[in-house]
Amino acid sequence: MDLRSTLLLIGGSACSFKLLNTVVGFLPTPEPARSKAWKWRNISTSLAHSSVFHVMVFCFCYFIHDFLDMTLNEPLRKSWELLLHHSVVINRVCVSSRLYVGFALVSLLVEINSVFLHIRQLLLITSWLNLGTFLVFRGFTLGWMSRWLACHSEHMPRYVLMMGTAGLTLVSIMNAALFYKLLRADILRNTSKAKTEMELY
Repeated sequence: MDLRSTLLLIGGSACSFKLLNTVVGFLPTPEPARSKAWKWRNISTSLAHSSVFHVMVFCFCYFIHDFLDMTLNEPLRKSWELLLHHSVVINRVCVSSRLYVGFALVSLLVEINSVFLHIRQLLLITSWLNLGTFLVFRGFTLGWMSRWLACHSEHMPRYVLMMGTAGLTLVSIMNAALFYKLLRADILRNTSKAKTEMELY
């Protein structure tokens, strides 16, 4: 694929997410989400991405769209973590798309859990299923990727290994923090609330 076709594909895909985001804005917004209509649109677009992430270019373009959307609509203090995540993903796809296609595709397994995370946010639900898919698709995938990098480090150019290790370390730390937040919000809070209610009786 030549450069012109690649740029058209990337631009067209990123614009399609913007169009989807705009269309979602015209749909009825549920009552609890009306105070944060932008967030509702963003999460709905993210859910659409998570549901069809298997096409790598489409996924890459989604991250470009979401990065720009959050930059324009969300204060940096609230979105820095996701902006950093998107930057790492965009960088990882650019570096690995030619030499390490399999590694890049395996890394997209992490996005399967995003479907459950977005449904959780849209429907305001908590679920053990969400934590289970988090461990399987994020924890195990990132663990496998770390092992793969360690086993193949001798056969990789140093700069690719350093970028891969730095990006994987950053994403792993961010996922550990996200897992803790989910555990605290969905499980520990509900457990302590149930314990308090039992003590009242």
